[in-house]
Amino acid sequence: MATNRFSLASRAQMRQSVQLSRPAALWLQALILVTFMAASSAPTPLYSIYRGQWGFSAMTLTVVFGIYAIFLLLALLVLGSVSDHIGRRPVIVGALLLNAASMVVFITASSVPLLIVARLIQGIATGAATSVLAAGLMDLDNKRSPMINSVAPMVGLAVGALGASILVQFAPAPLQLVYAVLLVVLIGLALVACFLPETAVGRPGVWAAMLPTVTVPRSAWRGLLAIAPMNVAAWALGGFYFSLGPTLIAQVTGLHAPVIGGLMVFVLTMAAAASVLLLRSWEPQRMLAVGAATLMLGVAITLGGVDSSAALLFFVGTLLSGIGFGLGFLGALRRLLPMAQPHERAGLMAAFYIMSYLAFCLPAILAGVLANALGLTAASNYYGMALIVLTAAALAGSKPFRLGAGYGRKRCSS
Repeated sequence: MATNRFSLASRAQMRQSVQLSRPAALWLQALILVTFMAASSAPTPLYSIYRGQWGFSAMTLTVVFGIYAIFLLLALLVLGSVSDHIGRRPVIVGALLLNAASMVVFITASSVPLLIVARLIQGIATGAATSVLAAGLMDLDNKRSPMINSVAPMVGLAVGALGASILVQFAPAPLQLVYAVLLVVLIGLALVACFLPETAVGRPGVWAAMLPTVTVPRSAWRGLLAIAPMNVAAWALGGFYFSLGPTLIAQVTGLHAPVIGGLMVFVLTMAAAASVLLLRSWEPQRMLAVGAATLMLGVAITLGGVDSSAALLFFVGTLLSGIGFGLGFLGALRRLLPMAQPHERAGLMAAFYIMSYLAFCLPAILAGVLANALGLTAASNYYGMALIVLTAAALAGSKPFRLGAGYGRKRCSS
């Protein structure tokens, strides 16, 4: 009996001795988050190759993209709190292995249905990882984690799209090599993640936690509606770029090299990351107003580039749109979260995610339908005009807020 106790104690000590330090665990989880986002954007520059080989329509392309976003959202809602009950480490390792499985399906995919299956699996894995990594980073360092959670996904999206496009452009086996590289990286990270320190104390109730709770407190309804135009515009812009963007830029420039589409996504997402990093000290209302104005200007310039086949205008507009995307996303979150008590934030964030990811996929699918009916240029113009209307509504909503606040201050001072 004493021997068994000693054996159990020694095993526990051994596991603890080979665990990563908290700083190492922090940066490992940040790297895992970057890798998940890179894997999610890697198919973007390959869509034009799939279309060329398999001959599917723009609408089918956006459906493939939309499946990923929908299942990511479902995973966020269903699996978002699971790690609180069974621990962070098993969920992180499981999500990495599930994403690795999606890479295997990508590598062997020879038809649209298999591509959809791969994106479906990837969406579930990414949704599970997004929630557990956000919580895990907060456990390890609550001061640096908000910035890591804001910037790392955008950097990952940028690196994934550009890196994949470079491999597709210059390396052999364009439809397999990208995923093979990611498969090796994901399995390697899963092995290292086994040594992460466990930061969540398990508790019962895991099945109940998998029932989505979407509740918006009364105090937050007004704020949620106020950020909706800007938030929807930002995510709808991202959805278009990650689905039809590479096809559109090829049409504008006449260059069908995958690296051009990857560079376009890189410019958009790195501009968003830079705006979050450099302007994070701004007040949320200022972020939303400037983000809306910048996004509106960026979309208008991009449309000018589309209609005049001017690649420079397209990229300048994309850069400005990315800045607007970053400011709008961070401003929306920072304005919304203080409107709920700590125990109400999970339900509020679920509502925010539903709004965001539906805006990410549904408008893009509609754009695919329009592109089939009217052509991609016309669909892009209609889509861009809708984004301009949304950002104009966001600006109009922010102006009375500022005027009202100023008027109130004047009355009080008098």
